[in-house]
Amino acid sequence: MVAAHRAVAPLRVFLVLLFGVLVVFQVLSLPGQFAHMAEESPDQAYLRWPMTAVAVFWVLCVQVVIVSTWKLLTMVKHDRIFSPGSLAWVDAIVWAIAAAWIVLLGVFVYVGLNADDPGVPLLLFLMVIGVTVLGLLMVVMRALLRQATTLRTDMEAVI
Repeated sequence: MVAAHRAVAPLRVFLVLLFGVLVVFQVLSLPGQFAHMAEESPDQAYLRWPMTAVAVFWVLCVQVVIVSTWKLLTMVKHDRIFSPGSLAWVDAIVWAIAAAWIVLLGVFVYVGLNADDPGVPLLLFLMVIGVTVLGLLMVVMRALLRQATTLRTDMEAVI
């Protein structure tokens, strides 16, 4: 457990850095990029706002995961990770991944039906599989956390 406590501080630094970079992407980079794409390809300018909304939504989902991870790290630091309160933060991660997956699946279907080249649909398919694996992994991790929480509660009752 000592190694876990040593990892909390550096992980928090990188979570703050990642969150800050994502805010910059959300507010400046993504809207600017899609505006530039609309200027360069006027025939696809109608996709500017849907693409901006989807990209900003995906960043928001990642931000929910970051905040939830921060809260879970706080619980690890205070040795309260095996408590019922931690399950709510893991649920937030699972729901954020599920929401991002649903939107990604929609984008995959739309692009797959309208694509001339198989490259982008294949890349999106790879992303769908990756996010599916990540989401299912989090469901398994949640079940393990629930089981460990129950075992710890039972142990504390015995002791």
